Amino acid sequence: MSTADLNAHLQTGTTHTCLCWSVTRRDGVALGFTDHDRSLAFEGMIFQPEGGMTARALASSVGLSVNNTAALGVLSADAITERDIHAGRYDGAVVVTWRVQWDDVRARQIQFRGTMGEITRGAGGFEAELHGLTDALNQPQGRSFLKSCSAVLGDGRCGFDVRDPAFSLEHVLTADLDGQDLVLEGAAAFHEGWFENGICTVLSGAAAGLIGAIKSDVLDGKTRILTLWSQFPLPLQAGDRIRVVAGCDKNAQTCIAKFDNLLNFQGFPDIPGEDWLVSVPRANQTNTGGSLRR
Repeated sequence: MSTADLNAHLQTGTTHTCLCWSVTRRDGVALGFTDHDRSLAFEGMIFQPEGGMTARALASSVGLSVNNTAALGVLSADAITERDIHAGRYDGAVVVTWRVQWDDVRARQIQFRGTMGEITRGAGGFEAELHGLTDALNQPQGRSFLKSCSAVLGDGRCGFDVRDPAFSLEHVLTADLDGQDLVLEGAAAFHEGWFENGICTVLSGAAAGLIGAIKSDVLDGKTRILTLWSQFPLPLQAGDRIRVVAGCDKNAQTCIAKFDNLLNFQGFPDIPGEDWLVSVPRANQTNTGGSLRR
């Protein structure tokens, strides 16, 4: 890629340039668009002019201020569909914009790199907020000192192997479901409540890749009924395969008794509460200055 070649072309006063966009979803699907009237190819992608995207003005700044813009596009069956937007497949997608010399795509320059924010749809089209890389600087940093664990079960800080068959279950659905109440026939090997506060991931079917948090886990004979906190944006169908992972309520006793993983517990179960600041000695208590842990 040669920015110098593009600059030399722009200085001629007679330019052949266009904008190209790449959108890479979190599931790895990558799409390319251009406002040129024919397809262009570079960076291992093909940028299509049909049903693509156009940009509003890019607000660019020097320093650590956030660069923001918006993208407008048309919903179509072979590009960005309303079904995929509703399912959240474009949430957080990585977007890169190039200024390209269309008759020599080697002359190009990146003008924007960031992620998709809120997406609104209507009248056959959509508008997506785009946030620059410096938007990540707005995220809270550091850790909170709480009694409960701040890690997510199975992440790098927790270190627990959620693939252990004693803590996860893969199941093929035998009936169509609405996406909130999941009925698992013959899945009674785990005791009731084992998957409460856990995670359900859809592995196949139209809703593949979607993840939901489990609110309750109830047994009815040999049938397990899982209720999610919020309904999947796409319904589940018979034959779809899902994986459910045991729930963790982030308490130290659960970490000991259920997962035997206290060494990686990321909370502070012995931290004193707010009433400790105004506590006074009492005659019926042991006032030795020793540990309050029993």
